[in-house]
Amino acid sequence: MKKAVVLIALMFSFLAYAHAQKMTDEQVIEYVMEARQKGQSDNEIAKGLLRKGVTMDQVSRIERQYNRQTKTGQGNVLTEKTRTRTSTDAKGRVLLENENNADRKLTQEEKEEQMLTGIGFLLPDSLSLLVEEELEKQRKQIFGHDMFKNKDVAFEASFNLPTPDNYRLGAGDDVVIDIWGASQQSVHETISPDGTIQIENIGPVYLSGLTVKQANSRLKNLLDRIYSGISGEQPTTYCRLTLAQNRSISVHVMGEVESPGTYELSSFANIFNALYMAGGVSDVGTLREVKVFRNNKEIASYDIYDFLLNGKMGKDLRLEDNDVVKVGAYKQLVCVTGKVKRPMFYEMLPSESVRTLLDYAGGFTGNAYRKDVRLIRVGSREYEIYTLDEQEQKTFLVMDGDSVSVDSILPSFANMVEVKGAVYRPGQFQMDGRIGTVRRLVEAAGGLKDDAFVNRAVLSRKNLDGTLENLTVDLNGVMKGTATDVVLRKNDILVIPSIDEMREAQIVTIYGEVAFPGSYRYHENMTIEDFIVSAGGLTEAASTAKVDVARHVKDARSTSASDTISQTFSLSISDGLVINGQSNFVLMPFDEVYIRKSPGYFEQENVKIEGEVLFSGTYPLSKKNQRLSEVIAMAGGLTPQAYIKGARLERLMTDEEKLRLESTIETAVQLAENKRDSVAIRKRMEGQTSYPVGIELDKAMKNPGSDADPVLFDGDVITIPQFSNTVKISGEVMYANTIAYKKGKSLRYYINQAGGYNGNAKKSRAYIVYMNGTVTKANSFSSNVVQPGCEIVVPEKEKKEGMKTAEILSLGSTAASLATVVLALVNLVGKN
Repeated sequence: MKKAVVLIALMFSFLAYAHAQKMTDEQVIEYVMEARQKGQSDNEIAKGLLRKGVTMDQVSRIERQYNRQTKTGQGNVLTEKTRTRTSTDAKGRVLLENENNADRKLTQEEKEEQMLTGIGFLLPDSLSLLVEEELEKQRKQIFGHDMFKNKDVAFEASFNLPTPDNYRLGAGDDVVIDIWGASQQSVHETISPDGTIQIENIGPVYLSGLTVKQANSRLKNLLDRIYSGISGEQPTTYCRLTLAQNRSISVHVMGEVESPGTYELSSFANIFNALYMAGGVSDVGTLREVKVFRNNKEIASYDIYDFLLNGKMGKDLRLEDNDVVKVGAYKQLVCVTGKVKRPMFYEMLPSESVRTLLDYAGGFTGNAYRKDVRLIRVGSREYEIYTLDEQEQKTFLVMDGDSVSVDSILPSFANMVEVKGAVYRPGQFQMDGRIGTVRRLVEAAGGLKDDAFVNRAVLSRKNLDGTLENLTVDLNGVMKGTATDVVLRKNDILVIPSIDEMREAQIVTIYGEVAFPGSYRYHENMTIEDFIVSAGGLTEAASTAKVDVARHVKDARSTSASDTISQTFSLSISDGLVINGQSNFVLMPFDEVYIRKSPGYFEQENVKIEGEVLFSGTYPLSKKNQRLSEVIAMAGGLTPQAYIKGARLERLMTDEEKLRLESTIETAVQLAENKRDSVAIRKRMEGQTSYPVGIELDKAMKNPGSDADPVLFDGDVITIPQFSNTVKISGEVMYANTIAYKKGKSLRYYINQAGGYNGNAKKSRAYIVYMNGTVTKANSFSSNVVQPGCEIVVPEKEKKEGMKTAEILSLGSTAASLATVVLALVNLVGKN
């Protein structure tokens, strides 16, 4: 008993939560923020949200929205860092790392950064500005940096090169010594860790540290001991050392790079390969002074801009084992924006000018204002601005933090006039000595169109003070020379209206029995006969005895309302001519013509009769209100095998009945208790195009023309079956069955033949469907209610289930899950 009380209490508490007033997503976030400011614990906030009707789905949706925003905000950054590189572990093994590993867990700092981006709109203005500043830094593009971060650009050492003479051999190189001529031999050896290779009959030969050229010279001297013809002015034996497989070297990339460390590279590698493997330089790294150290001494310094901008690789220094590539911080970073071809940040040397910066940016775009550029500099206390002309740009040296902007030229024309409207070539024209007046402009535009309204044109002009002015032009007088021509100014726009455009589009409309009813453009002197021909002519069903025309009533000077809506005319037509009505009747704009259907026109209607008649098939209805008995007679009457009480009639649905059925389906679906029921309803009722009509053919044949003899309609299908001496029992019985009909037996007898009712049977609602389509309620004690060929249907009881203990417990589980998600949201918002 005590457990039951607890369960009931839990149920009502959860129902109270479910029926509480729902909060919007914004209200949930505001509630969490305010609760945190008040010092409420996570549990208190979760309970408060539950009391206010917040569901687990709603909190999960808010969390997903945050996640989508953070993924969108950070996706590009992660993508830019996507690359595969090799590095070495403490034992010198080569490791392959993919920094875009989907399984990598975010650090706490990354999580906080993502959440800061996701809920930035909830923060105070000051914090929002800081967030925006951080995002701006992430979006900052520095020239050349993406070259070594782009996974589609590969800086890898080429292995398909002839061995350079200056290549310095070392331990691990595979070398091939080819001897040919008077003697032939090939030696394939790997330089050992002590720097030697082994040659038969000579012994160890030290090659480490020698260039390929030096090694060939040493080998020639040593092999001369064995092959006498290898030296002299006319040698007969030759030798050559080549590299079969180069060794790997360890290079240390340090300083301001994305991933500093030690990398295993090909011995052919240069400084570009090393930078690429390290992910390129960081945001504060320099590309203008990348240094290489060997044996604790600086041996080279590279300006990567020479390669990126000019294609100059400088000294092609090949890296060696244990070389150190050092990338320092930039000295000057300058931004250029506006009308240049590559607006971004550039790393500048102290000796470089604004002109050099513009060259690095690819120069001006086509619409750039080149006379001067604007430079903003960070001063000791405040910002400074400089306007630099073309000469000053060459000598003005840039400094760290400078920002150079290049403006666009003015969005206006220095020598343009324009004509719009009813001319043959409207558009913009050059204003010069040839086109300087209205008349010359119209002539240059190909002249006036036939529908040009020449009595009044409008010249739109912008004055020197910026105000707009409209000038009226007597275009007819100007073109004929009877009015003074108007002198044009730059940016003048001449508008010449069209008569057709000035008036409303004039149409006439035809309805009814024509081939193509609809609206047509009005033509002067259009007659009804012309209009009918334009609409494709009359249909077969059209009436020529009555054609109606409705005309708009309009009075532009009227000062009072009128009850008259339209003026109507009735006409008759014969052989394409109006024979009755107003003679010489001409249509006016917006007239509406109505062609009626002739009352003496009928489309052929048919019915179909199937089954036990002498001549089954399709029969025409020869008159209205034709009866069932008449069609049976037309089909030759019934055969001896016909079961007259089983005759049935199927009737096609009208459009109105189909609409009514669709409305019924929608209502039933809305009232359905679950989705399965609604699907079953649609499946059962949709696609239905006909319905049965209950008939009693025996009464119709005995009393033709009576109420028992139904009137037939187009599309009716009459089916006369053979006699069937079976009865079908279906529904909620123990064993659905079909048994032989026995005259005089009651309903109970047939139910017992199916094993009796089952536990779900609704006995009082059992019904019988007869072969002729009629239905009646089943009576257990009546002996004549069951007829041959009928079906007894026992429906199912309505199920009324209460809330089970398992469901009550599931409510508790759902509430616990909700509290977990709410607490996660509290933690997310609380960290910010």
